[in-house]
Amino acid sequence: MQPSKIDLSIIIPVFNELENVAPLHAEIHQALDPTAIDYEILFVDDGSKDGTSKVLRELQALDPKRTRVVILRRNCGQTAALSAGLDQSRGSILIPMDGDRQNDPADIPKLIERLNQGFDVVSGWRKNRQDKFLNRRLPSKLANKWIAWLSGVGIHDFGCTMKAYRRDVLDGVRLYGEMHRFIPIFASWQGGKVTEMVVNHRARTAGVTKYGIGRTWNVILDLILIRFQQRYSQRPIHFFGRVGLYSVLLSFSTFALMLYYKFLHEPLTGYPEKTFIETPLPLLTVMFFLTGVQSVLLGLVAEMVMRTYYESQDKKTYVIGELVQAEILPLNSR
Repeated sequence: MQPSKIDLSIIIPVFNELENVAPLHAEIHQALDPTAIDYEILFVDDGSKDGTSKVLRELQALDPKRTRVVILRRNCGQTAALSAGLDQSRGSILIPMDGDRQNDPADIPKLIERLNQGFDVVSGWRKNRQDKFLNRRLPSKLANKWIAWLSGVGIHDFGCTMKAYRRDVLDGVRLYGEMHRFIPIFASWQGGKVTEMVVNHRARTAGVTKYGIGRTWNVILDLILIRFQQRYSQRPIHFFGRVGLYSVLLSFSTFALMLYYKFLHEPLTGYPEKTFIETPLPLLTVMFFLTGVQSVLLGLVAEMVMRTYYESQDKKTYVIGELVQAEILPLNSR
């Protein structure tokens, strides 16, 4: 990220929001001009085809001091567009928001005030959400509960784009898939102070929504990925090795059942024609054993890859929050 030069960057990824960008731009100015905040409005056009980029160029020409525009060559998705905005932003505080005008710019000063109470992330909570129940609100509510349970971060609305971040909380964060909604989780796992605040949510008045229920599955898969990264990125052998050892143990168990059928079950029951060969036990024994060996070997490969990743880029396996020490003097001055 570029060095901080201003107080606040408002990052707005947009895709085919021709009718919304100009009114949203005016609303942001209306909310922030009365304050003493030095801010910028950074639009990221994610490959729009409806003339949105033309309107954004016009807005930038009319407001060159406050407005900046990033135009992507093709549609890359909301997370990638947001990542591009984060890379180009200059503020010490970062507030992303949707470009469909459902987020209320009047909440921006309130988010900053809440952030200044000693937090690193303030997540917006659309408590009174103005969306359809079956295909938007219901799956979102279920997904949020599941995400909060798995991550251990007690937030009601991970999907709300409108959040306030301190810049240093995003250092080293790389966003893929649908992971922009999980930034509060990354921050919490890094020791950041995370809270939430109820924000106003408005019904869409122009344009067409780009979200569907199918994205819920993508979110769940991304959550599984980041949970794995959080727990096992530095020790993948513990995950794959455990799976492998359990699988080998199951293979020994099925082999013991084979011996039981061969030497005890047949003589006791008087049905020698019912041999263990006719059961799935031999196949299960081989399958569990091979799966176990492969899992252990996969863990070893993953361990080598992760160590190469950390050491080749000089990445640390820890995060320092604060260093308290006396002044260190040169040896010849003692």
